[in-house]
Amino acid sequence: MLPHSDGADTEAAADYAELAGVYKACGDALRLEILRVLERNAYGVLELCSIFDVKQSAMSHHLKVLAKARMVEAQREGNSIFYRRPILAGDDSAELARLQLYSNLDLMPLTTDTRDRIGNVGEQRAQQSQAFFSRYAEHFQAHQELIAEYPLYATPVRDMLQQQLAGEKVSTLLEIGPGEGAFLEDLSTMADSVIALDNSEEMLQKARDFADARQLSNVRFIVGDTRGALEQGVSVDVIVMNMVLHHVASPADMIRDCAALLRPGGMLILSDLSRHDQSWARESCGDLWLGFDSTEISRWGAQSGLAEGESIYIGVRNGFQIQVRQFLLPKNGSRTLTDATACQSEGSATSTHPSHCNL
Repeated sequence: MLPHSDGADTEAAADYAELAGVYKACGDALRLEILRVLERNAYGVLELCSIFDVKQSAMSHHLKVLAKARMVEAQREGNSIFYRRPILAGDDSAELARLQLYSNLDLMPLTTDTRDRIGNVGEQRAQQSQAFFSRYAEHFQAHQELIAEYPLYATPVRDMLQQQLAGEKVSTLLEIGPGEGAFLEDLSTMADSVIALDNSEEMLQKARDFADARQLSNVRFIVGDTRGALEQGVSVDVIVMNMVLHHVASPADMIRDCAALLRPGGMLILSDLSRHDQSWARESCGDLWLGFDSTEISRWGAQSGLAEGESIYIGVRNGFQIQVRQFLLPKNGSRTLTDATACQSEGSATSTHPSHCNL
């Protein structure tokens, strides 16, 4: 008998039991549909009830079964709990099985009714955030500084952009969610044309006023979101979005839209909050999400065909942390803006979400 065989047998039995639990949990058509819908976004129980027209008690049961099998995990956002797929490394047979199940499910089409209901949930989230900015547009700066003062994230984003461009102008640069427009002055010197995109008319007017006061003649303004920009055929070399994602109904789709808006060899630079537990930000600052794990943003970038570049993490007062992230769209056959390793693009997609002003 080999030494420690009892321990090895026990471990093997546990592995088989865990693997059986994964397949058993997925032996239900509705649970498979739930996992399919959670491909890119996290949803609350009531949102999933709306998407699938299922009672809350039944949905809670299905989520409990999936959570026990580690096919979904709970994500607390203030007083609300959302469910998402876990980020897996594929370190053992059970994790490999989960990854394979996700991969197979993602090839399945969503029904028209499901897509429509997902769209309705996205619209409800967007309206919630839009209402906040419409109500508090006049107090934007005060709300912003509750979390982080503008220079804390604007300066490293500007420095990263200047370093990459090395003194050369690009043709077209897009800022998503320009807020009161302060960053447009820097961006106007880096591109022949700058687009400021925001779905809050009130905030976009503040950005217009700022640009007019500074005589920024190469900036044009679009009321709408990234979905609308794609439909208009917008195509740019660089995208910047400062402190936007945590206001967006579907952050993963926002990043995918950005990849679709970029020209080959283009660059996305974003700043946003790392995940935190300060739930007051949802009510006081209109946040939909309490920041993001860096691995989440990396995964969304990779799924959108973007190569990851430089990352900077900045500690802020009150326990917040800001992450500044760079992503590049590979240009086949020639160099990109940096020498970052290229990812294979999965194609573009549009989404139902706002491109909110930064906060």
